[in-house]
Amino acid sequence: QVQLVESGGGLVHPGGSLTLSCTYSGSEFSIYDVGWYRQAPGKQREHVASVYSNGNPDYEDSVAGRFTISRDNAWRKVYLQMNNLKPEDTAVYYCSARRINIYWGQGTQVTVSS
Repeated sequence: QVQLVESGGGLVHPGGSLTLSCTYSGSEFSIYDVGWYRQAPGKQREHVASVYSNGNPDYEDSVAGRFTISRDNAWRKVYLQMNNLKPEDTAVYYCSARRINIYWGQGTQVTVSS
C-alpha cells in the first residue's frame, strides 16, 4: 500500500521561499512518476510539477523558473523548492505518485501573504 506524507508548508511573504517534502512508503518508489499538485479555494486541483521515473522534470508555465522539483530514490522523498512565491501560489499542495493508479498525500497548506 502506497502512502505519501507532505510537510513544509506554512505562511510566507511574497518573494519568499519554501521547500515542501513528501515521504513515500510502499514498494518500488523508483518506478513511480511523482509530482505536486495544488488546489486553491474554489478552484480545481491543478498540476504544478512532476519528476518522472527516468528523472526528467516537467513544470507548469506558471511556476517554471521559480519552482524546482527533485526526488531522492534512496530516501524515497520528493521535494518542491519554491522561490519568488506569489499570492496566487496560495493553495493546499498535494504530493502524488503514479504508475497505474495515482496515490495522494493529505496535503499541506501554503499561504503567501504580506
